[in-house]
Amino acid sequence: MSQGLQMTQRMGQQQILAPQMLQSLAFLQVATLELTAMVEQELAQNPLLEEVPSSELSRDERERGDQDTTVASLDPTEPPADVNYDPATEKPSNEPVDDFQAEFERLTQMDQEWRDHFSQSNLPVRTSPEDEEKRQFMFDSLTVEQSLQEFLLEQVRTSELDESQQKIAELLIGNIDEYGYLQGSLDELVQANQLSPEMTAAILKEIQTMQPVGVGARDLRECLLLQLERAGQKNSLEWKLVADHMEALGKRRFPEIARKLNLDVEDVQEAAERIGNLEPRPGRAFLPDNRVYVVPEVFVTWQGDEYVVNINNEQVPHLRISNLYKDLMSQGESTPEVREYIREKITAGKFLIKSIHQRQQTILAIAREVVKRQREFLDKGVAHLKPLTMNQVAEVVGVHETTVSRAVAGKYMETPQGVFEMKYFFTTGISNANGESKSNTSVKEMVAEIFKKENPYFPLSDDAVVKLLAQKNVTLARRTVAKYRGELNILPSNLRKTY
Repeated sequence: MSQGLQMTQRMGQQQILAPQMLQSLAFLQVATLELTAMVEQELAQNPLLEEVPSSELSRDERERGDQDTTVASLDPTEPPADVNYDPATEKPSNEPVDDFQAEFERLTQMDQEWRDHFSQSNLPVRTSPEDEEKRQFMFDSLTVEQSLQEFLLEQVRTSELDESQQKIAELLIGNIDEYGYLQGSLDELVQANQLSPEMTAAILKEIQTMQPVGVGARDLRECLLLQLERAGQKNSLEWKLVADHMEALGKRRFPEIARKLNLDVEDVQEAAERIGNLEPRPGRAFLPDNRVYVVPEVFVTWQGDEYVVNINNEQVPHLRISNLYKDLMSQGESTPEVREYIREKITAGKFLIKSIHQRQQTILAIAREVVKRQREFLDKGVAHLKPLTMNQVAEVVGVHETTVSRAVAGKYMETPQGVFEMKYFFTTGISNANGESKSNTSVKEMVAEIFKKENPYFPLSDDAVVKLLAQKNVTLARRTVAKYRGELNILPSNLRKTY
């Protein structure tokens, strides 16, 4: 059979998601702050939508979550309450209709005023020296966080290094990472840039005398020695431990170090604790602030004798269809093109409002079911967190499991026990000896509590923790305890021992 290209036809069925459905899923998945940005983008693209000012919303509506009649009382099968006509049949509304020509002339006048404003704004502006000074003062007042490299370069420029030495110093500073360590060996920098080895080493030594203390070190050992030297402890026990016994110190082999130095183990351990107070990352103070601020989607409060769940509607935009375009639809002078355009935008706006409302209701229903099942957690804390799967919640709420996953992604719940990500409440279970299930999060909390109460002179091994858990009717394998211990950043027993 000869080889070649052929064209064939075949029929098949393929299931795809409509753009509206994709938009609805996107609204469900994003957090409140991202939702606000997406709605603002829709407002810019759809002139028929407008945001209701908070001053027009009553206090009761805001507390109940009644954002507007277009949102709060919206039935997925019905149009918004403020749309008193059917876009498909173009039935006129019963409201009084404004004169289209007068409205058109008003819009034309506003457009001309804006054109005049922008044309005048393009003319050269003459400012007085006082205005220019105020303007410059405003720009000078703007603050920007200073990086470690910028801080070091400032010190170089005020140092006694000459111009050629400053260039070498700038090269070295450019190779210092965000934690304050010099990346790459000094020999590589010398060969790559054809520098004098003695001069480069001397300038590096000069940089190591700058702030922050320990900057410019090539490894942790040198960083700690620089800090001890600056503190005047060059002849101390701490200096000797870092300089000659760094590997054993890192493995906490205090008896071995004590034998070599002919000292008591307690003295070595006390010196190690003082070394632990030094800064292993000198550039830490210049790292960007990576703290994440979250806005809770759900608030759980104790009222009377029960927990009340409220959805956060304060941050969600309140939307409605503009009355101006509804009136244009009822105008007989409107062209078919205009009416078709307005009809499409109204349909898109109605779907957007319905999607936002459906998002809020879905998250609220899921949160209420979570609170119902995690009542003991809200009463007593993390140790009483129950196993819970998304499928269990999905069956009660009446949605698919993937919908629950999208609804809780990146969302936070504020509870009397603190603020938690909604995914935190969905955990697998571990069966105990009585056949009851415990959340793996609560079991991990039990492991952490056991290690917290151990005797530091006789730290517990993983096998010992397994036995203690068995006394509490929790069956756990030793490797699982080791895994939980690693997740809790707890060292092995031989490294936790206090002498």
